[in-house]
Amino acid sequence: MTTTAPARTDSLTLSPAPIPPVGNTPLVRLRRVVDAASPAVEVWAKCEWANPSGSVKDRAAAAILRQAIEEGSLADGRVLLDSTSGNMGIAYATFAAALGVPVHLALPANASPERIAVLRALGAQLTLTDPTEGSDGARLVAAQMAADEPRRFFYADQYSHPANWRAHFDTTGPEVLAQTEGRLTHFVAGLGTTGTLTGTGRFLRRSATAVRLVGVQPATPLHGLEGLKHLETSPVPPIFDPTVVDETIAVETEDAYAMARRLARDEGLLVGVSAAAAAVAALRLTSRLDSAVIVVLFPDSGLKYLTQDFWSRS
Repeated sequence: MTTTAPARTDSLTLSPAPIPPVGNTPLVRLRRVVDAASPAVEVWAKCEWANPSGSVKDRAAAAILRQAIEEGSLADGRVLLDSTSGNMGIAYATFAAALGVPVHLALPANASPERIAVLRALGAQLTLTDPTEGSDGARLVAAQMAADEPRRFFYADQYSHPANWRAHFDTTGPEVLAQTEGRLTHFVAGLGTTGTLTGTGRFLRRSATAVRLVGVQPATPLHGLEGLKHLETSPVPPIFDPTVVDETIAVETEDAYAMARRLARDEGLLVGVSAAAAAVAALRLTSRLDSAVIVVLFPDSGLKYLTQDFWSRS
């Protein structure tokens, strides 16, 4: 099994400028944080911060932009509009800057300062929304902006755009199956827009039917797991396909914070809080398995979360 990324041969060109290749991110085996019931249990992290803008959202953003350009949705200077909690906006802004496409994003005002700073550095226009309404409130604001000025904006709406899940069907699913040499038994991913698990799951349902698909969500409606949704109390994204999910594991915010510290200090992996939550879920699986090859998707690194105070806790 390889622990490095396959050669990148699928350079993505959106027009008129070339965009760096997306996907083919590496797997790294977790060793020191894993306390498995059996040595035959392997846990591998899919390190999505190796994408050009630093997160898994590059996959969906590139696919949405490609389709919008092919269909002429961004012709005549129309502005790409969407809501974001940060990473999708950074992916849009990164690619759009290379294309000369203007971007306007609605995001909660309590998004991490690092994310807001990156978005502004990339030239994105921002509408900061009520922090108490979270990402759902930002989505409502973006939808209203699009309704008010339909000729100005192309509203991508990542929560309902089929290119979101399709990007993972076309790339993430084939990658994890190939990188584990077909030995994959479990795939674990957080539930936000749900595109990652829906698309990867649909591919694996077709190509590796025995693989179990595990979703990760916050344990409570009020939580600190940026990018994840508590689906029982939040609007369910239209692209979500519940039929692909074999199991959903709920993770407490403090458990994710503790895991982020462990991954940094014991594995040398500085990850974001949603990645840490996914790791908590993956490691819970290991206690009940005699043999397994588990791939857990780490959406981004911890660099955009360093101002949060949980890093200094013991």
